[in-house]
Amino acid sequence: MRDDDTFPTMDPEKYVQTVTLLREKYPDCDVVINCTSSGSLAPLTNEQRYAHFKRPEIKDLIEMGSFDAGTMNWNYNTILNNNPQLLEELAACYKECDVVPEYEIFDTGMIDNVNHLIKTGQVDPNIFCQIVLGVGGGSWSSVENLMHLVHNLPEGAKWSAFGCGSAQVPIMYAALAMGADGIRVGLEDAIWYSKGVPATNPMFVERAVRVVKEFGKRPATPAEAREILGVKPLVR
Repeated sequence: MRDDDTFPTMDPEKYVQTVTLLREKYPDCDVVINCTSSGSLAPLTNEQRYAHFKRPEIKDLIEMGSFDAGTMNWNYNTILNNNPQLLEELAACYKECDVVPEYEIFDTGMIDNVNHLIKTGQVDPNIFCQIVLGVGGGSWSSVENLMHLVHNLPEGAKWSAFGCGSAQVPIMYAALAMGADGIRVGLEDAIWYSKGVPATNPMFVERAVRVVKEFGKRPATPAEAREILGVKPLVR
């Protein structure tokens, strides 16, 4: 989410405006709505990280939520603070709001944190993990690291993966070859389509669709994606 000056923000009002606009102005758009819980590196209280999920205007419209599964040194210059208390509060919030977590996995320690939440009954064991490669301070982008993280995911976990920057395409190919349940592309992770060619989100998505089809697969519809991810069917 962005503020009026285009900077990342966790302002609940911006979430209300955007989610409401998406569902009301575009009634034929049945995209799965997935909101972040870490959309700003500014100091925030735990409650500010998930306040928008509890806003009554959009509580029933947000279907998924990001869940960074541990604290890390972010890009060598700051701390992405996901303290144990936040993880427990976020797990409780998502249960209360019927939001499906998207567990962001930057290293094996975060897998251990997710396993702990499963073992203590705080989260559903049927989980979806997003493997994040190439962020400074986390696991770097390599097929070896992707294989290691996938091998150590909780049993039965569904997963997707991406690599930042120039690693977006190699990790996309590797994830597909390894049988990933999904792949992630977009301007959050890369801004160049190829060397010297600025990207747009449509360019990234169109390429991903072509690659998926070349692998003999097809993109899921939003309804199929909800079923895969354990998200309840969309009711208009």
